[in-house]
Order: sequence, then C-alpha cells, then structure tokens
Amino acid sequence: MRKTALLIVDMVRDFTDPEGLVFYPQNREILPRIRRVLDKCREKDCLIVFLQHCNRKGKEDRRISSMRPNCMEGTMGIEIDPMLPVDEEKDYVIRKRRYSGFFGTDLDLVLRENHIENVVIVGTKTNCCIRATVTDAFYLDYNGIVISDCVATNSEEVNRVHLEDIRKYLGQVVDSDTLFEKLDAGEW
Repeated sequence: MRKTALLIVDMVRDFTDPEGLVFYPQNREILPRIRRVLDKCREKDCLIVFLQHCNRKGKEDRRISSMRPNCMEGTMGIEIDPMLPVDEEKDYVIRKRRYSGFFGTDLDLVLRENHIENVVIVGTKTNCCIRATVTDAFYLDYNGIVISDCVATNSEEVNRVHLEDIRKYLGQVVDSDTLFEKLDAGEW
C-alpha cells in the first residue's frame, strides 16, 4: 500500500476561473501541471484528497466578514475546477473554512485511516492555505512535500519567499519532475 497522499488545495472555480470572485491568473497557469501530478499520483495508487474552500451562505463568520466574499456554498465558486476530475469512488473531497486543510476537518483522520506518511501538496495561495496546511502537516508528523511548480499566489516574490521558508523549516520543496522520479523509484 502506498503511504503517500496528494492534497490538492483550493483549486476551486472562485480561484481558477476568470469569472471567479478571487481569480488569480497564476492559478490557470498551474492547472495543467497539477493535472499531470494528479494523473501520475493516480497511476502510482496514491490517495487523492481535494481540499475545497467553502463558506456557509448566509451564516455569520467573523473571519470572512472582513474579506471579499468568495467560495460561498451553492455557487459555482466552490466547484473543483473541471480540469481536475474527481473520482467519486476513490477520491476524498474535504470542505474547509480556514486556511489549513487540517483545521476543523477530518483530514488527519482520513490520512491516518489510510496509513499515510507523506503528503504531497499542490494548489493555491502559497502564503495562506499551502503554508498553513504544510505547517499543520509538520506538527502532526507527516512528511510534507510542496511541489514548487504546482503552487501559486498573486505575487511571484511572495510565492518564492514562502517556498523558501517551507523548505527551511516545515518540509520539502521539490519540482514535479523530482516528484515523478521519487514516485517511480518507490521512495514516496
């Protein structure tokens, strides 16, 4: 059994679609690369988890009241980008309301039930959701692996700085070619 999971963080239409409420062009650029990683991880029988940012419609949330509304349940904004197909039989889709995929969700339980040790992390907002998720993975003793060419935010400099910090303090940062080599060699 493979001990690696792919976490696809917040690749929902509000972030990836030009019509989305908080669209960043960088997210369109990384979608094809994330699709390649998704396909390779499926080929290697990794657990696939889609983290889906979702805010409750019409319900009070102090955190969101100070931000631009986005990812509201019942809207197209929470739909996972169609470029990244979900296998309803095998994949997990876990809704989250905070930056970390672990906070207030059953992600840790799902990973432990599946004997996961390595979490490969791709997706959007390197400085928020990616960093928070890899930080919690570190605290929970997972081997966090961020794929540098499969994460983005709205500033290349911010992206670079956060990847550097993640590499120094929280986990590994590699490109997708290195990931493919490690998966093919059975290391992850």
